[in-house]
Amino acid sequence: MGQTIDQFVNGQRVKVTQQIPQVTETWTNTIIGTVQKYERQKTGSWFAHSKDDKLWLDRLILKLDDGEIVTCNLDQYTHVEVLEVEAAADAQASDDSQD
Repeated sequence: MGQTIDQFVNGQRVKVTQQIPQVTETWTNTIIGTVQKYERQKTGSWFAHSKDDKLWLDRLILKLDDGEIVTCNLDQYTHVEVLEVEAAADAQASDDSQD
C-alpha cells in the first residue's frame, strides 16, 4: 500500500486502485471518492494469532460523487493516490476550528 495512517484526512479526494491477481490475469478496480474515515478494524478471523487473536484490516471509507458510501479494505495490492491535498487540509482546518 505504501501510505501511512496520517496521510488520509477527512474531506480528502483520493483515487483507490485495487488489484486481484488471478492465475492468468489480474482484475483491477478503480474508485474515486472523498475520505470519510480511515480505521483499522479487527475481523472475525480466529486463526490470525495477532492482537486479540484477530486479523486486523486497514479500511478506508469513501463517499462517492453519487453519495454512495464504500469501504475499501487496503492490502498489498492496493494503491491510493491523493488527488486534492490543499482542499482537504483546508476542510480539516475548518473542522478543527469548529470544535
